[in-house]
Amino acid sequence: MTSPWYKTLSSVFGLKPRIRALLLFILGVIALVTILAPFSSTSYDASTSSTLVPNVYRRIKEQAAVDYLDLRSLSLGTTLKEFSLCGKERESYVPCYNVTKNLLVGLQEGDVLDRHCEFEREKERCVVRPPRDYKIPLRWPLGRDIIWNGNVKITKDQFLSSGTVTTRLMLLEENQIAFHSEDGLVFDGVKDYARQIAEMIGLGSDTEFAQAGVRTVLDIGCGFGSFGAHLVSLNLMPICIAEYEASGSQVQLALERGLPAMIGSFFSKQLPYPALSFDMVHCAQCGITWDIKDAMLLLEVDRVLKPGGYFVLTSPTNKAQGNLPDTKKTSISTRVDELSKKICWSLTGQQDETFLWQKTVDSDCYSSRSQASIPLCKDGDSVPYYHPLVPCLKPEEFIEDTQTWGSALKNYWSLLTPLIFSDHPKRPGDEDPLPPFNMIRNVMDMNARFGNLNSALLDQGKSAWVMNVVPVNARNTLPLILDRGFAGVLHDWCEPFPTYPRTYDMLHANELLTHLSSERCSLMDLFLEMDRILRPEGWVVISDKLGVIEMARGLATRVRWEARVIDLQDGSDQRLLVCQKPFLKK
Repeated sequence: MTSPWYKTLSSVFGLKPRIRALLLFILGVIALVTILAPFSSTSYDASTSSTLVPNVYRRIKEQAAVDYLDLRSLSLGTTLKEFSLCGKERESYVPCYNVTKNLLVGLQEGDVLDRHCEFEREKERCVVRPPRDYKIPLRWPLGRDIIWNGNVKITKDQFLSSGTVTTRLMLLEENQIAFHSEDGLVFDGVKDYARQIAEMIGLGSDTEFAQAGVRTVLDIGCGFGSFGAHLVSLNLMPICIAEYEASGSQVQLALERGLPAMIGSFFSKQLPYPALSFDMVHCAQCGITWDIKDAMLLLEVDRVLKPGGYFVLTSPTNKAQGNLPDTKKTSISTRVDELSKKICWSLTGQQDETFLWQKTVDSDCYSSRSQASIPLCKDGDSVPYYHPLVPCLKPEEFIEDTQTWGSALKNYWSLLTPLIFSDHPKRPGDEDPLPPFNMIRNVMDMNARFGNLNSALLDQGKSAWVMNVVPVNARNTLPLILDRGFAGVLHDWCEPFPTYPRTYDMLHANELLTHLSSERCSLMDLFLEMDRILRPEGWVVISDKLGVIEMARGLATRVRWEARVIDLQDGSDQRLLVCQKPFLKK
């Protein structure tokens, strides 16, 4: 556990017993004040539930007690014990997505599969082990086309029964699943499908997407990632979102293939993206009924879509839906087209079962609408971090001076390149020729700021993509990151990240620990969460002040990481902590 008290940690070591005892007494007083603080706080609204305050008080009290005991152990020179290993039931557990508990508290319909950290009960702190038959993923790009069956919580019967238009699977061996054709390209109509979308936009080929301003694509319900893999081959940045699935997960499988993805559902809550984030939103038989709930689901698509952006819907035109008599039933695409006129979209193309709408770039359209049944949002109506959906439109002009922002970007992370990508130890039995950096594909920058790490990796030609995470209480630079064509998301690091275990090869955190020292959350829980989402033999790189790094090294040993501190030799107190997660075999 951590809190602002950890800032004093580095000064505790090596002191005389009398001074050490005095400091421990002061820390005890601080712990007591922290425990009693909620009673004097005026930050709660008068309407706060009477059950919330005791829960918050209990959580703060427990955290303060553990913080104090850990500080006392460290100050006395006691070696902190390693966390125990979790049981088998935690191998694929995703916090905040407990369907059984959601049903018990009375949630209904799509809310059951949505994110609910408020119902998350404190669990035993332990290190999540990989499944018995887990294997290190194959190197990119081979790992994009072939995965180990034991690495994903999905059965072969689920693969073989899949009939979606963008997937086709072939089992090569008993323990492998392949996604490639004889010529090595994504197939099963995906290339023709992408070319069809390009033609509806007015392009000659799907290779011209970037020239037309389409760089970032939100792919809803991405199946097994065939469409996303093709977009990656075109140097675009697709982000797959799909509901939580206990087995057969689209998100887990896409990440296993090295494709950007995260758990996401906007049945009742907004997505963790700011307004005007994506150039295209894509739904190919994604299973969403767009006209329910006063069309708020479609309004959420409008919120994250940039002016001039495209919404692509592939849905059977002859499939009647709705509760009306058969003679009056209409297809979902027809109903979306009716709604599109109310939100300043225009149907610009249709081929077969694929429809394409474009969002207006004319802000005057919103004030001149003949049908004003969907009002404009007021200030504060749209807060993009899992807040409830709102039945309103939020037109904004996207004005960002990227040149001004760009002047703040520096190629600092070039220092990390030889350290991480050229100093990777071989695994026993590995052959020599392939360079070590190919072992890193899925990268998460936990405090991305302007996307410097992402930019440096691209500049140096590394075959990696980065999930750029902007903490919710930090300066919101996510619009800039997305405007540069990078993947990104808002997240509160006091909560678990919405992904499956073992889905990232490298985690990077620049001054995140210092940022979180002012938050009421636990760094011990953060390290356990990092370990959960990190693949065996994956890397963690933390940049922070010396005192914080020393504390982090202690936490790293508790989650069984190998760790080393790197002095940047620049005269500052900044240090790098480089860690590698071991492959804990059963």
